[in-house]
Amino acid sequence: MGRCKRVKELIPLVSCAFLLCWGFNDAFAAEPQMGTARVVFQTNYGDIEFGFYPSVAPKTVDHIFKLVRLGCYNTNHFFRVDKGFVAQVADVVGGRSAPLNEEQRVLAQKTIVGEFSDVKHVRGILSMGRYSDPDSAQSSFSVLLGDAPHLDGQYAIFGKLTKGDETLRKLEQLPTKKEGIFVMPTERITILSSYYYAFSPSILLLGHFIYL
Repeated sequence: MGRCKRVKELIPLVSCAFLLCWGFNDAFAAEPQMGTARVVFQTNYGDIEFGFYPSVAPKTVDHIFKLVRLGCYNTNHFFRVDKGFVAQVADVVGGRSAPLNEEQRVLAQKTIVGEFSDVKHVRGILSMGRYSDPDSAQSSFSVLLGDAPHLDGQYAIFGKLTKGDETLRKLEQLPTKKEGIFVMPTERITILSSYYYAFSPSILLLGHFIYL
Protein backbone atom coordinates (compact mmCIF):
# COMPACT_ATOMS: atom_id res chain seq x y z
CA MET A 1 0.00 0.00 0.00
CA GLY A 2 2.84 2.37 0.91
CA ARG A 3 4.60 1.48 -2.37
CA CYS A 4 1.46 2.28 -4.42
CA LYS A 5 1.20 5.63 -2.67
CA ARG A 6 4.80 6.48 -3.55
CA VAL A 7 4.16 5.54 -7.21
CA LYS A 8 1.09 7.77 -7.30
CA GLU A 9 3.12 10.65 -5.85
CA LEU A 10 5.74 10.20 -8.56
CA ILE A 11 3.26 10.34 -11.46
CA PRO A 12 2.79 14.16 -11.37
CA LEU A 13 6.58 14.62 -11.14
CA VAL A 14 7.20 12.35 -14.13
CA SER A 15 4.47 14.14 -16.08
CA CYS A 16 6.01 17.53 -15.30
CA ALA A 17 9.45 16.29 -16.33
CA PHE A 18 8.03 14.95 -19.59
CA LEU A 19 6.30 18.24 -20.36
CA LEU A 20 9.45 20.17 -19.49
CA CYS A 21 11.56 18.04 -21.86
CA TRP A 22 8.89 18.37 -24.54
CA GLY A 23 9.02 22.12 -24.13
CA PHE A 24 12.81 22.10 -24.53
CA ASN A 25 12.50 19.97 -27.66
CA ASP A 26 9.92 22.35 -29.11
CA ALA A 27 12.18 25.30 -28.37
CA PHE A 28 15.11 23.69 -30.18
CA ALA A 29 12.88 22.51 -33.04
CA ALA A 30 11.76 26.10 -33.60
CA GLU A 31 15.40 27.17 -34.05
CA PRO A 32 16.72 26.39 -37.57
CA GLN A 33 19.88 24.32 -37.85
CA MET A 34 22.90 26.63 -37.96
CA GLY A 35 25.85 25.76 -40.17
CA THR A 36 29.43 25.50 -38.92
CA ALA A 37 30.72 28.69 -40.60
CA ARG A 38 31.06 31.86 -38.52
CA VAL A 39 31.67 35.34 -39.88
CA VAL A 40 33.11 38.21 -37.85
CA PHE A 41 32.73 41.89 -38.73
CA GLN A 42 35.32 43.99 -36.88
CA THR A 43 33.81 47.47 -36.55
CA ASN A 44 35.09 50.65 -34.94
CA TYR A 45 32.64 49.96 -32.08
CA GLY A 46 33.43 46.29 -31.51
CA ASP A 47 33.07 42.89 -33.16
CA ILE A 48 29.90 41.24 -34.44
CA GLU A 49 29.83 37.50 -35.12
CA PHE A 50 27.10 35.59 -36.91
CA GLY A 51 26.28 32.16 -38.30
CA PHE A 52 24.18 30.98 -41.25
CA TYR A 53 20.96 29.01 -41.78
CA PRO A 54 21.83 27.08 -44.99
CA SER A 55 18.71 24.91 -44.73
CA VAL A 56 16.49 28.02 -44.67
CA ALA A 57 18.10 30.19 -47.36
CA PRO A 58 20.86 28.25 -49.19
CA LYS A 59 21.27 30.67 -52.13
CA THR A 60 21.40 33.71 -49.84
CA VAL A 61 23.91 32.05 -47.50
CA ASP A 62 26.14 31.06 -50.41
CA HIS A 63 26.03 34.59 -51.84
CA ILE A 64 26.80 36.36 -48.55
CA PHE A 65 29.60 33.94 -47.72
CA LYS A 66 31.20 34.53 -51.13
CA LEU A 67 31.04 38.29 -50.54
CA VAL A 68 32.77 37.84 -47.19
CA ARG A 69 35.45 35.57 -48.68
CA LEU A 70 36.27 38.21 -51.29
CA GLY A 71 36.50 40.91 -48.61
CA CYS A 72 33.58 42.85 -50.08
CA TYR A 73 32.32 44.09 -46.71
CA ASN A 74 35.70 45.53 -45.67
CA THR A 75 35.47 49.36 -45.36
CA ASN A 76 31.67 49.13 -45.77
CA HIS A 77 29.41 50.55 -43.02
CA PHE A 78 26.11 50.37 -41.14
CA PHE A 79 24.14 53.17 -42.75
CA ARG A 80 21.06 52.68 -40.57
CA VAL A 81 20.61 52.16 -36.83
CA ASP A 82 16.99 52.30 -35.70
CA LYS A 83 16.95 51.46 -31.98
CA GLY A 84 14.75 48.47 -31.20
CA PHE A 85 14.29 47.74 -34.91
CA VAL A 86 17.33 47.19 -37.18
CA ALA A 87 21.00 47.93 -37.76
CA GLN A 88 21.43 47.74 -41.52
CA VAL A 89 24.60 47.18 -43.53
CA ALA A 90 24.85 49.24 -46.72
CA ASP A 91 25.12 47.64 -50.15
CA VAL A 92 28.83 47.17 -50.79
CA VAL A 93 28.45 48.91 -54.16
CA GLY A 94 28.51 52.50 -52.99
CA GLY A 95 28.82 51.64 -49.30
CA ARG A 96 32.57 50.98 -49.13
CA SER A 97 35.19 53.68 -48.71
CA ALA A 98 37.65 51.57 -50.74
CA PRO A 99 36.98 50.87 -54.42
CA LEU A 100 35.80 47.42 -55.47
CA ASN A 101 37.92 45.32 -57.82
CA GLU A 102 36.21 43.76 -60.84
CA GLU A 103 35.60 40.37 -59.22
CA GLN A 104 34.04 42.00 -56.17
CA ARG A 105 31.87 44.29 -58.26
CA VAL A 106 30.48 41.50 -60.44
CA LEU A 107 29.50 39.43 -57.39
CA ALA A 108 28.09 42.39 -55.46
CA GLN A 109 25.80 43.37 -58.34
CA LYS A 110 24.19 39.94 -58.55
CA THR A 111 20.64 39.67 -57.25
CA ILE A 112 19.33 36.78 -55.17
CA VAL A 113 15.96 35.09 -55.41
CA GLY A 114 13.81 35.85 -52.37
CA GLU A 115 14.06 32.86 -50.01
CA PHE A 116 11.21 33.64 -47.64
CA SER A 117 10.53 31.29 -44.74
CA ASP A 118 8.56 30.79 -41.53
CA VAL A 119 11.48 31.89 -39.35
CA LYS A 120 10.51 34.90 -37.24
CA HIS A 121 12.14 38.32 -37.18
CA VAL A 122 13.41 38.62 -33.60
CA ARG A 123 16.45 40.33 -32.07
CA GLY A 124 19.71 39.00 -33.52
CA ILE A 125 18.21 37.61 -36.74
CA LEU A 126 19.91 38.51 -40.05
CA SER A 127 17.50 39.58 -42.77
CA MET A 128 18.26 40.61 -46.36
CA GLY A 129 17.47 44.09 -47.56
CA ARG A 130 15.72 44.49 -50.92
CA TYR A 131 13.67 46.82 -53.09
CA SER A 132 10.00 46.27 -53.98
CA ASP A 133 10.97 43.37 -56.27
CA PRO A 134 11.12 40.31 -53.98
CA ASP A 135 14.13 39.02 -55.95
CA SER A 136 16.18 42.23 -55.77
CA ALA A 137 18.42 41.53 -52.73
CA GLN A 138 22.15 42.06 -53.32
CA SER A 139 24.48 42.64 -50.35
CA SER A 140 22.64 44.87 -47.87
CA PHE A 141 21.22 43.13 -44.81
CA SER A 142 19.91 43.98 -41.37
CA VAL A 143 20.64 42.70 -37.88
CA LEU A 144 17.36 42.82 -35.97
CA LEU A 145 17.47 44.92 -32.80
CA GLY A 146 14.02 43.83 -31.68
CA ASP A 147 11.02 41.78 -32.72
CA ALA A 148 9.51 42.83 -36.07
CA PRO A 149 6.63 40.48 -36.95
CA HIS A 150 5.53 42.76 -39.82
CA LEU A 151 8.69 41.66 -41.68
CA ASP A 152 7.93 37.94 -41.35
CA GLY A 153 7.62 36.20 -44.70
CA GLN A 154 8.52 39.42 -46.54
CA TYR A 155 12.31 39.48 -46.16
CA ALA A 156 14.74 36.56 -46.42
CA ILE A 157 16.23 35.42 -43.11
CA PHE A 158 19.59 33.71 -43.56
CA GLY A 159 21.35 33.66 -40.19
CA LYS A 160 21.63 34.91 -36.65
CA LEU A 161 24.01 36.83 -34.38
CA THR A 162 26.18 34.47 -32.33
CA LYS A 163 28.33 37.05 -30.51
CA GLY A 164 28.40 40.82 -30.25
CA ASP A 165 25.12 41.88 -28.66
CA GLU A 166 27.13 44.32 -26.53
CA THR A 167 28.36 45.94 -29.76
CA LEU A 168 24.78 46.27 -31.01
CA ARG A 169 23.84 47.98 -27.75
CA LYS A 170 26.67 50.48 -28.28
CA LEU A 171 25.35 51.21 -31.77
CA GLU A 172 21.86 51.77 -30.39
CA GLN A 173 23.21 54.50 -28.10
CA LEU A 174 24.80 56.53 -30.90
CA PRO A 175 23.22 59.85 -31.96
CA THR A 176 21.03 59.57 -35.05
CA LYS A 177 19.24 61.67 -37.63
CA LYS A 178 16.17 60.88 -39.69
CA GLU A 179 16.25 60.98 -43.48
CA GLY A 180 12.93 59.94 -44.98
CA ILE A 181 12.01 56.55 -43.52
CA PHE A 182 15.57 55.86 -42.34
CA VAL A 183 17.03 56.52 -38.89
CA MET A 184 20.76 56.95 -39.55
CA PRO A 185 23.77 57.34 -37.24
CA THR A 186 25.50 60.73 -37.40
CA GLU A 187 28.88 58.94 -37.08
CA ARG A 188 30.15 56.38 -39.58
CA ILE A 189 30.04 52.82 -38.24
CA THR A 190 32.76 51.22 -40.32
CA ILE A 191 33.34 47.52 -40.91
CA LEU A 192 37.12 47.75 -40.66
CA SER A 193 37.70 44.14 -41.69
CA SER A 194 36.00 40.75 -41.76
CA TYR A 195 36.99 37.12 -41.49
CA TYR A 196 35.40 33.70 -41.24
CA TYR A 197 36.15 30.38 -39.57
CA ALA A 198 34.56 26.96 -39.09
CA PHE A 199 32.89 26.28 -35.75
CA SER A 200 33.53 22.70 -34.61
CA PRO A 201 30.30 20.67 -34.26
CA SER A 202 31.80 18.79 -31.29
CA ILE A 203 32.35 22.06 -29.41
CA LEU A 204 28.84 23.16 -30.30
CA LEU A 205 27.37 19.96 -28.87
CA LEU A 206 29.48 20.28 -25.71
CA GLY A 207 28.18 23.83 -25.30
CA HIS A 208 24.59 22.60 -25.52
CA PHE A 209 25.32 19.84 -23.00
CA ILE A 210 26.82 22.29 -20.50
CA TYR A 211 23.96 24.73 -21.00
CA LEU A 212 21.26 22.11 -20.40
